[in-house]
Amino acid sequence: MSDTIERPAVEHYRYSVEWSAEDGEFVATVAEFPSLSWLASTQINALRGLETVVTSVIDDLSESGETIPEPLADRTYSGRVNLRVSAATHRKLAAEALRRGKSLNSYATELLER
Repeated sequence: MSDTIERPAVEHYRYSVEWSAEDGEFVATVAEFPSLSWLASTQINALRGLETVVTSVIDDLSESGETIPEPLADRTYSGRVNLRVSAATHRKLAAEALRRGKSLNSYATELLER
């Protein structure tokens, strides 16, 4: 039996690339590592640069025995969301759900899926 932890695939992380007017370049970010980013003159180079950085960070975390964030795409979800809102918002949502002939849960789900 091995104590080796399987390393996540770098391409499974949730990347985003957008134009940064402030920097005059494309900036790539990754949801699971919010402190990391990479600037480049093209979208693909920004993404490739960030994937290289993520690979290096995963290597460092692995070598030091630290926790490696699991990619959002690889996570399992229960479907339960507990949300706290003000009493006034709760009342407003309950009233609107009733007006629509729906349960509060189904109405809230409908709102979240929009």
